[in-house]
Amino acid sequence: MSQTSPLPLQHLAQLRFSAATAAFQIEGARTEGGRGRSIWDDFVDEPGKVVDGATADPACDSYHRWADDVALAAGLRLDRYRFSISWVRVQPDGRSAANPAGLDYYSRLVDDLLDAGVTPFPTLYHWDLPSGIEADGGWLQRDTALRFADYTALVADRLGDRVKHWYTLNEPAMTTLEGYAVGALAPGKFLLFDALPTVHHQLLAHGLAMPVLRAAGAESVGVANNHTHVLASSDARADRAAADAYDVLHNRIFAEPILLGAYPDLSAFGNPELPVQDGDLTLISARPDFYAVNFYNPTTIGAPAPDSPIPFDMLPTPGAATTGFGAEWPVRPDTLRDLLIDFTRRYGDALPPLIVSENGCSYPEPDTASRIDDVDRIAYLDGHLRAVAEAMAAGADVAEYTVWSLLDNFEWAHGYTQRFGLTHVDFATGERTPKASYDWYAAVIAAAREARA
Repeated sequence: MSQTSPLPLQHLAQLRFSAATAAFQIEGARTEGGRGRSIWDDFVDEPGKVVDGATADPACDSYHRWADDVALAAGLRLDRYRFSISWVRVQPDGRSAANPAGLDYYSRLVDDLLDAGVTPFPTLYHWDLPSGIEADGGWLQRDTALRFADYTALVADRLGDRVKHWYTLNEPAMTTLEGYAVGALAPGKFLLFDALPTVHHQLLAHGLAMPVLRAAGAESVGVANNHTHVLASSDARADRAAADAYDVLHNRIFAEPILLGAYPDLSAFGNPELPVQDGDLTLISARPDFYAVNFYNPTTIGAPAPDSPIPFDMLPTPGAATTGFGAEWPVRPDTLRDLLIDFTRRYGDALPPLIVSENGCSYPEPDTASRIDDVDRIAYLDGHLRAVAEAMAAGADVAEYTVWSLLDNFEWAHGYTQRFGLTHVDFATGERTPKASYDWYAAVIAAAREARA
């Protein structure tokens, strides 16, 4: 997939175009405006958890510089801007009354986006669980889903008159697998398969939030999950079985309760009993208006070692280029195409329109303000947009494509060592400098709009 040939505009003209950020990664101001404390505040303040010892303050300082972000979104002529609302900025302890200053901040952001002609598309939960709720068990406890529904009502009551499109949760797979199972992300638990109750409670939170948002006038609601196309390391039966097991754990256990109203076969994991109560799956499987996929890379899986506690082994993807994360993030745009086609064929009429809700890459770049000629990022995005177009040509109903990220930001446990932005951010000064990829994406959007007209 070369960026030298013209993009297939006959398909891309059908897409809406977006770019994304997340509150904890860009806002800074961790102690301002009545904001409470989240599990990510706890995680970054624990020595050794973030590779460069950084915190998320000031990050991009978007709590004070949101107008700069709106100008960047408008400069791209985005259809939508995906941002997240911080639970602890709105409801500092996760339980009590709303914090007016927090809601005021998001209300200003929404108004400025609308004035700029960009549709706001917020995510209600992008990993910033209130610390007090985690202390009571977090996503391992059913009560957290109920608390999330209450928080959703507070946000919808203030913003629902202007915000009509919502993501409920971001990447429940990563919360379960990296946050509770192996401890690489907040809250840093190492529970392995004992983390699986967090799957159900997050999906229940999504199910409880949907009717709240629709009652407040929402026109479209869905969840954004991280999905990966799973590649077996060989055609050997053991490798294929391991790949199937990983597909269940990363993809199907999250998608199928929403799309099919049932959990997949979990026998590869000892048939754990999930905390499903009567009526839960009816709530969870209420048809969403879209199903959103965050996609970065495929995952190659082989059979585990005989003494392994898990039924698969994660391996490098042969022959694939890599991003700044190395072999952990192989570059194979064709696997996004294959994932979208697989979802379309697997779920059929149960699948609503698809959204690619995150897609992007990190490469080494300087820290100081400068104009970056990020040709590798352009090639990555170009290849993945072509993959989306190929999936659409094969029958996938894809409605929207979203670049991660509008801005360089605080990259979770990697701190400021990885830069994903279309816009370079000098974290010492807050200065924003559009990269070559920003201009490239603006040109893609303009060409798609012209072809649409």
